[in-house]
Amino acid sequence: MKTRKRVKRGPGDVALDGIIYFFLILLSLVCVIPLYQVFVVSISDPAVVMKNNGMMLWPEGVQFDAYKIVFANKNILNGFKNTLFYIIVGTLLQFATTVTAAYPLAKSNVMLKRPIMIYFSITMYFGGGLIPSFLLINKMHLMNTPWAILLPSAVSVWNIIIMRTQFAGVPDGLKEAAMIDGASDFTILTRILIPLSGSVIAVLVLFSVVGYWNMWYEPMLYLTKRSEYPIQSVLREILIDGNQVMAGAGKRGPGLSGGNQSAAKTLVKYANIIVCTVPILLIYPFLQKYFVKGVIVGSMKG
Repeated sequence: MKTRKRVKRGPGDVALDGIIYFFLILLSLVCVIPLYQVFVVSISDPAVVMKNNGMMLWPEGVQFDAYKIVFANKNILNGFKNTLFYIIVGTLLQFATTVTAAYPLAKSNVMLKRPIMIYFSITMYFGGGLIPSFLLINKMHLMNTPWAILLPSAVSVWNIIIMRTQFAGVPDGLKEAAMIDGASDFTILTRILIPLSGSVIAVLVLFSVVGYWNMWYEPMLYLTKRSEYPIQSVLREILIDGNQVMAGAGKRGPGLSGGNQSAAKTLVKYANIIVCTVPILLIYPFLQKYFVKGVIVGSMKG
């Protein structure tokens, strides 16, 4: 059994690794500490929060009344439901348009392939503008419907370029052998190219999920019915409109109502931020192993 030889590392290599780890840890703290601070405040006693001006290293007087109010808010639950719908349907639409556009553009014998790619690329840098887009959505009677959100984002040129590069990197011999065996283009796409592109697809799905989860601008333009709001639009309304903060309190008289009203609203706002942020953070670890590999393969092949 062969043993791998260890490469000798000099003091310079060790020092460089130390610097890299230091800055990575520093960057991680910059991302984690604000979220930790928000969580600590959200489960602390409102009186203690006011006393410390909202700056605390650890929770004091732990209570979860703020989260009870959040989960009792029907708008939050409805926002999660709408966001889940946008994620599932929107991601499937993007996947369908991406693979069906990338496959013919990855073939070498397709006519007008270059002009089509130039046309696609132009749309990445130039658009009709906000007002024409709004008028178009309005004229198509898509206002206050999920399709006002889903259809404009159904095609991503960037995803098409990445997927086309991945498909073009698959050896031609493999595709030619399948054609000799009688495989159609649909069979080659679904049974050869897509299974071999799992890492790239996982990355594109992650991009799509994060995009729909963080979506608030388009709903602000095209949706006026609260029943159609995604979770980020609900969160935006809660953070801006003070009347919506305690919408889940009802007549139950939660423990927060007995303290300072301003501090109670702050705790509920922070609890909303945690509830709307943590779910998307939990998805990334499952796709992390595909992320670096997919980005490198999809963007560098060919």
